[in-house]
Amino acid sequence: MKIRHIQHLYWRVGFGILPIELKKLSKKSKKAVVNNLINASKQVTPLKLDTSELDDLLSGSYEKNKENIRKVQTMSRQKTKELNVAWIDRLTNTEELLREKMTLFWANHFVCKDNNYVYSQQFHNTLRSHALGNFKDFVIAISKEAAMTKYLNTKQNRKRKPNENFARELMELFTLGVGNYTEKDIKESARAFTGYSHNLQGQFVFKKRQHDEGIKTFFGKSGNFNGDDIISIILEDKQCAKFICGKIYRYFVNDIIDENHVNDMTEVFYADYNIEKVMRYMMLSDWFYDEKNIGNKIKSPIEFLVGIKNVVPVDFKKPKQLLYIQKLLGQILLNPPNVAGWKGGRNWIDSNTIVMRLKLPSLILNNAYISKAKEGTSDATMEAKKQVFKKHYGKHFKTESHWNYFNSQFKNVDINDLENYILACNMNKAANTYLKSLSKVSKQEHCVQLMSLPEYQMC
Repeated sequence: MKIRHIQHLYWRVGFGILPIELKKLSKKSKKAVVNNLINASKQVTPLKLDTSELDDLLSGSYEKNKENIRKVQTMSRQKTKELNVAWIDRLTNTEELLREKMTLFWANHFVCKDNNYVYSQQFHNTLRSHALGNFKDFVIAISKEAAMTKYLNTKQNRKRKPNENFARELMELFTLGVGNYTEKDIKESARAFTGYSHNLQGQFVFKKRQHDEGIKTFFGKSGNFNGDDIISIILEDKQCAKFICGKIYRYFVNDIIDENHVNDMTEVFYADYNIEKVMRYMMLSDWFYDEKNIGNKIKSPIEFLVGIKNVVPVDFKKPKQLLYIQKLLGQILLNPPNVAGWKGGRNWIDSNTIVMRLKLPSLILNNAYISKAKEGTSDATMEAKKQVFKKHYGKHFKTESHWNYFNSQFKNVDINDLENYILACNMNKAANTYLKSLSKVSKQEHCVQLMSLPEYQMC
């Protein structure tokens, strides 16, 4: 398989690939490389923190008094921060690369957040366990998650007073897209989801007395439908397969849809709604590696951050530093802006975030040292710039960069070839001229210079 194509594949279904691994894979066929990715992600490794204290509070002896509620809220806030950091670490260090990237993808599809950490962690691992499985099973599982029944008010959905929030988002955001259902479909499906609830531990509970047992008419079919029935009927509509394939295409291939390619993916997906199968089809397709699809996507803040850590492992002394970076860049894991999630694409970049992105490599890898020094810049000038930088940002970034790892991985890469491993797209003429004007003190310094270019924002 061509080196450029392997890099493209790993930038899209992962967060880049290092020279040593790239050299090994370059001797394999495309099918073998894709099979390796898929087989490595067959296993599911849940991401769990110690929740024993919370579990005790939410056990059968739990009393819903102000003190216990306050304890649960305080502990949940702290555990959510810890899960955020643990998730970043998992994305950076995992054998199950495709599954983890798919978990990140699905987290911005089945958007949900909750202030109870036990429910939030459970939902997070449901995304992970179904990330490459059967889509029907996935949607059914999501519909019964405690975090989701709270977030979209299914818990308040009762006969004679149905709540339509989940029914609406199920079709608009999770399965069909806007305009492919009627208001009557929403009302009838909401009736089918009445009685959905959960216990304090986050386990699904079906409250039969609150369920509407009447006949519902949905998408032209009539019956005493429950929530599972509604999901099954939705998936019979090929529009569901096309909607999901369109989202996969935009995330992994190109923001601009190619209808022919999406239609081909839809045929594969609609046959049995197997997520792994449609991902395999996409990764093996020649069009996936077309030049127009290489280096054309703006990295999300998480892809940007994890990509840096993948090249140069960096430890943050305080977890809140990672949260602060995510806030500055516009994407905090486990804290989506709304039920539609992050818009992505060009929305990741504005006048503030681009400045932060260009500065971040120097901030976290180079002790706030400006790596863009031109030939002949005096030490005094550089020190002055460094102090200004530290004054504004230094207090937020106490990090330890493991350059020894970088040096071992890039040992056989010439400094003049470094850009071919760091950047996913070609530099434009102006950037190339600018880069040549900078001093190349070392591979480490040049790595930070490359990461500080606008081209590094692309994957």
